[in-house]
Amino acid sequence: MYLAIIFSLITFSFIPLIYGIAGILVGSGFTFFIVKVLMKSKSRRIIQEANIEAEVIKKDKILQAKEKFFQLKTEHEKMINEKTNKLILSENKFRQKEIVLSQKIEENKREKVEIDVIRENLQVQLGVIEKKNDELLKIHIQKVEQLETISGLSANDAKKQLIDSLKEEAKTEAMSFINEIMDEAKMTANKEAKRIVIQTIQRVATETATENAVTVFHIESDEIKGRIIGREGRNIRALEASTGVEIIVDDTPEAIVLSAFDPVRREIARLALHQLVTDGRIHPARIEEVVQKTQNQVEEEIAEVGKRTAIDLGIHGLHPELIRLVGKMKYRSSYGQNLLQHSREVANLSAIMASELGLNTSLAKRAGLLHDIGKVPDDEPQIPHAVLGMKIAEKFKEKPEVCNAIGSHHDEVEMTTLIAPLVQVCDAISGARPGARREIVESYIKRLKNLEEMALSYPGVLKTFAIQAGRELRVIVGSDTVSDKDAENLSYEIAKKIQDEMTYPGQVKITVIRETRAVTYAK
Repeated sequence: MYLAIIFSLITFSFIPLIYGIAGILVGSGFTFFIVKVLMKSKSRRIIQEANIEAEVIKKDKILQAKEKFFQLKTEHEKMINEKTNKLILSENKFRQKEIVLSQKIEENKREKVEIDVIRENLQVQLGVIEKKNDELLKIHIQKVEQLETISGLSANDAKKQLIDSLKEEAKTEAMSFINEIMDEAKMTANKEAKRIVIQTIQRVATETATENAVTVFHIESDEIKGRIIGREGRNIRALEASTGVEIIVDDTPEAIVLSAFDPVRREIARLALHQLVTDGRIHPARIEEVVQKTQNQVEEEIAEVGKRTAIDLGIHGLHPELIRLVGKMKYRSSYGQNLLQHSREVANLSAIMASELGLNTSLAKRAGLLHDIGKVPDDEPQIPHAVLGMKIAEKFKEKPEVCNAIGSHHDEVEMTTLIAPLVQVCDAISGARPGARREIVESYIKRLKNLEEMALSYPGVLKTFAIQAGRELRVIVGSDTVSDKDAENLSYEIAKKIQDEMTYPGQVKITVIRETRAVTYAK
């Protein structure tokens, strides 16, 4: 009984606790259930979004794969088509070659068959000919024996009588043969003329000399360069102003370059520089004095060269002015070919061809030497050089045949003698040698001359020098006729005229030099 009461008390005291624990357990289970349900729904939603995104990515990748596939397929097809076309072309070429080879093989077979047939026929014919020869030999022996028996003469006696009887007939036939040879010689006269020309060229195979545009002046040491330049460049400026030659002093060891298109100017500058360096006194006044003396020396050398040329060629009686013009040819060029060398060559060619044709060799040589003297005068009027040369020759009493040959060698004047076409042909032969002439050099020199003459046409201009390959024009004017202001205007006018009337590469610098000097002599 007491136990039942105790149990009842205990039970009643723990019931609320049990209910509390049970409530907690039920609430926890319900909460867990709710959380689990929410987690499941969220995970499903995430899975669905992931699936949707995966489908989109899958579709994009599939599209990219398809595009790449089509691109590769297109490139592959293009490559296959190119290879197919190449194979077709190669196949066509091989087929054409095969057809050509087949045709050649067939032709060779036919030719071989024909050759075999011809060889067999020849062998048969040779056999027949040998038999016929044997038969003819036997018949000949028999006939000779019969003739000796009938005539009572041996074969040698009969030959002598036959030779005597045929002499007259042989003479008649020989005369007719000579007439035929003469007719044939007339028909082949053109070939004979060509042979004469070729032999003449071979006999006068001289070397061609071309003039350069620069001269190298060698010095013993580089210290002399400073003396040539002078203080503030006054010496080199005086040299350039006096000679018209550009003097290039650079780092080249023991050498100074003299540049000008006119060989006479370069020679004067070279000789003057040599004398100045040897003497040691280099200053503007001394430079002008030496240049003037050198010009006189060059004039004397020109006359000496003309005399030596006339003596070497055996030409006598030339006027002294013509001799000077011939000597001056040494410093002139025709399309890059030295004019004196060209004229000597034409003279020798003309003499040789005249001797072959039976003409006057001395007149031909004289006309050949003088045919280009119209290119030598400094003023060079605007008439053809052949006509100018003819007028010069007439002025100094040359023979009419020589004057006509000079004037007509470029067909400006009608030819009246046989020497005229001879000189024309020899001039063409000399100029036509490979490498003998360079038209570019001649046009370059002509452009520089025109540049100088254009500036020289202005009043008050004393000298003009084109230097730097035509890129600079130096104009020296008189101080008494041109003022400083006029010098500026002159430079502008020359530049404008060059720009309007000439064609040239790059630009041209025009430098007008006006120098005032006061000279007094102490007595």
